[in-house]
Amino acid sequence: MPVFLSGANALLDTGSTVNLLPYELGVQLGIVWEKQTIRLPLAGNLAAVEARGAFVNVQVGDLEPVRLAFAWARVSDVPLILGQTNFFREFDACFQRSRGAIEIFRR
Repeated sequence: MPVFLSGANALLDTGSTVNLLPYELGVQLGIVWEKQTIRLPLAGNLAAVEARGAFVNVQVGDLEPVRLAFAWARVSDVPLILGQTNFFREFDACFQRSRGAIEIFRR
């Protein structure tokens, strides 16, 4: 059964190597920690946090859903982050600071 994420707030982070999924959100989506066998190393202030790979179908606005790979962190006090692997491979984002807007387009 596919895991589907829609309606959550996320941080777009062009400097983040991976998409990051907080533990509690993964549990709410029905992902089972013990069934995720791919271990992923995190960097920076999350280097000590255990993370496992998980795939989630994500819908951004009215755009067609896409399957994204996430590093699912074993902590819940981190934001949902959309980063280079693989959000920015599937979507283009146009940041318009003067208008306070972000436009996201499917590639």
